[in-house]
Amino acid sequence: MSLPRKIMMVGLVLAVAACARDRDFTLTRFNNTGDGPDEFAIAPGKPLEAPESYSALPTPQPGAGNRTDHNTKADGIAALGGNPAATADTGISANDAGLVRHASRYGTDPAIRQRLRVEDSEVRRSYGRRNILRIGPRDNYTDAYKRQWLDSEAEQRRMRNAGVITPTAPPPSR
Repeated sequence: MSLPRKIMMVGLVLAVAACARDRDFTLTRFNNTGDGPDEFAIAPGKPLEAPESYSALPTPQPGAGNRTDHNTKADGIAALGGNPAATADTGISANDAGLVRHASRYGTDPAIRQRLRVEDSEVRRSYGRRNILRIGPRDNYTDAYKRQWLDSEAEQRRMRNAGVITPTAPPPSR
């Protein structure tokens, strides 16, 4: 087989491989290669106990939690001496209301999660197609999102040059 024919065959194989359609471009390379159960996905419930009053029990709700479900955050807070009720979602606290009001002063986008999901899917899809010639195992997540990273030191220099006081930032290294 002559060299041009070999080159054409390799090119044809690469072209066919590039046409493969995979909807989910996963950029991380973490796989569960075992065929057994995932023991970390199983969380045993709390032990059963009889309530003080059966009439005081709430009406069962489909999809709602029950008394034997673990709340790991609340359990951890209680174990460290805190108030486990702090994990209850009560909306925006009074301490954060001013921050939220200031951050939303120019309006908010109610569909931001859906828009970001579409944009992220597009970044992963475009980077996954462009990156087919890499050899060896590699985590492509960092490479795909590197252009979106913020340089904290450059931003700190920009703010200081603009005259903004940055009291909690470390002193300049230069």
